[in-house]
Amino acid sequence: MEVKASIRAAQGTLRRIEITSQALGGIKTIFAIYLPDVVECRKLPVVYWLSGLTCTDENFSQKAGAFQAACDSQIVLVMPDTSPRGDGVPDEDPKSYDFGVGAGFYLNATTDKYQKHYNMYEFVVKELPAIVEKEFPVNSLRSICGHSMGGHGALTIALKNPDRYESVSAFSPICNPMECAWGQKAFPLYLGEDKNSWKQYDAKELIKSYKGKDLHILCDCGTADNFLIGDVNQLRPLQFIDEALAAKVPVTFRMQAGYDHSYYFISTFIGEHLAHHAKFLHAKSLSHAGL
Repeated sequence: MEVKASIRAAQGTLRRIEITSQALGGIKTIFAIYLPDVVECRKLPVVYWLSGLTCTDENFSQKAGAFQAACDSQIVLVMPDTSPRGDGVPDEDPKSYDFGVGAGFYLNATTDKYQKHYNMYEFVVKELPAIVEKEFPVNSLRSICGHSMGGHGALTIALKNPDRYESVSAFSPICNPMECAWGQKAFPLYLGEDKNSWKQYDAKELIKSYKGKDLHILCDCGTADNFLIGDVNQLRPLQFIDEALAAKVPVTFRMQAGYDHSYYFISTFIGEHLAHHAKFLHAKSLSHAGL
């Protein structure tokens, strides 16, 4: 583990950490972690942030304005990359923004070309938390959130692993990738042509049969989002909401008037999302302490 950068921000420190990931085929990957100063006194819970297409660990750190909110809510933030990258990592030719490097879709690939390296699901769910909880002053309580492709990742990961997360939230999530252009491009290349295998990475499909605990699902989407109201509806939130209602799974899904798909939107509401997660994380921490 190598510290690539250490940057003072708000009342804490952002560190960029390089590790060698077995889940990602033995390549090096960088994640970021924001540690409020209070970790010098006690261990804090973690909120994992998953970014969208084309992003690295740096987009959220530089644009979301989340660090003061993390300090106020007394939570640690962890931000992985969106895919494996570097020498030996396969991709399509010609390169496109919505597949391959920068577009791992938070799944475990099964096709021959991609199965060695493209296992962001395994990395986010198991390998990264194990490293974070071993090397940093955090406890074992986690929540997860993300944006766009990362919102898809957060929802599907939480719905598949409710025992590992206290809450989940998303900005402009891709709710039904099986039925949108992004998913219909990526899923065959990563998972093959059997659409039944795609369902495990589709939030709309997963929520149909969800029987786990209340994950306190919170989603925000802007009414001016170009991926919602443009030529192609890539997000399909209504399909997700309809299935949640049918399955009687509690979901708070807010359509925010006038906002688009950008980090201007995220930065407006990230404080509310982190406070939302902190409420449930700290309540669980108190219950563990018998208070």
